[in-house]
Amino acid sequence: MRSFYYETEFIGNENPVQDATDEDPLSDAFIEKINRLQNTWKAGRNFHRKTPIGFLKRLMGVHEDSHLHQLPLLDSRPSTNSDLPEEFDAREKWSNCPTIREIRDQGSCGSCWAFGAVEAMSDRICIHSNGTKNVRLSAEDLVSCCYFCGFNCMGGFPPMAWRHWVSSGIVSGGAYGSNQGCRPYEVEPCEHDGTIGPRPACHSGFKYLRCSKKCESNYKNSYEKDLSFGAKAYWLKVDEEAIRREIYDNGPLEAAFSVYADFLNYKSGVYQHVTGSMMGGHAVRILGWGVDKKTSTPYWLVANSWNTDWGDNGFFKIKRGSNECGIEGHINAGLPKI
Repeated sequence: MRSFYYETEFIGNENPVQDATDEDPLSDAFIEKINRLQNTWKAGRNFHRKTPIGFLKRLMGVHEDSHLHQLPLLDSRPSTNSDLPEEFDAREKWSNCPTIREIRDQGSCGSCWAFGAVEAMSDRICIHSNGTKNVRLSAEDLVSCCYFCGFNCMGGFPPMAWRHWVSSGIVSGGAYGSNQGCRPYEVEPCEHDGTIGPRPACHSGFKYLRCSKKCESNYKNSYEKDLSFGAKAYWLKVDEEAIRREIYDNGPLEAAFSVYADFLNYKSGVYQHVTGSMMGGHAVRILGWGVDKKTSTPYWLVANSWNTDWGDNGFFKIKRGSNECGIEGHINAGLPKI
């Protein structure tokens, strides 16, 4: 697998503020302001103070034209919450499916649109095979080989990721350096907090991932035999109960939402936007819901793709039932071909 970096800017080489009038999203003052303005969640430092703004914006990989690409609407049954629990966690219901508990790392690539998709697809393959088939679908394969999905590491369209799964299939592939599956991810994780560690410093450059319809030389399957396909793909309308029903019946799904500067600093609690400018569109995986016991705030339980050193060990909660930051208006899912 060959790939290359575009021009890069490393931690320490630039001030993350775009303009002198902008509020620095990584400053201590901004973090203190977030905590002062609300009480449903806690803000703290997830990124080094001098992380390049280019790197942060690169993480938001849902292209602005994503709304122009739409899957068929799921014809769901009338909403009813009579048999849905107040709290639900897919990790507990399907404890024999290891991918549901995993947090991936997209690196300095605007590939969240692919990560949210392959994570949920992998979960659903296990769920709908009753745990007999465990596979980590390859974000590398989806990003590089789906030409109608968008612009590689420059961002993409979540609905088209699900359409590609149905039409062309996706091979297996684990994390960077894992040697798992047919096509493991080629973008290296970085040290978000800037400390000395096993990962390199974060930068705002990115890899352009090349499509290769070959598995790693030491992998047992051919590319063609390794492909997993979706049977159908669809989107859900803005309906909290229908979304809950879909997760409860079929497993985690992909959602996209608008990321504001305050979200970068999420540590715990139930996120809702309070301050800061819009950074871009981001795709994630919703795997459950609940109600915060301290503030009585309903939430979605969500897995991010910024490694486990971000947020609550890689997970976060976001306010449920009010389409917070548009998260209930951009739901895509599908069913595997088993």
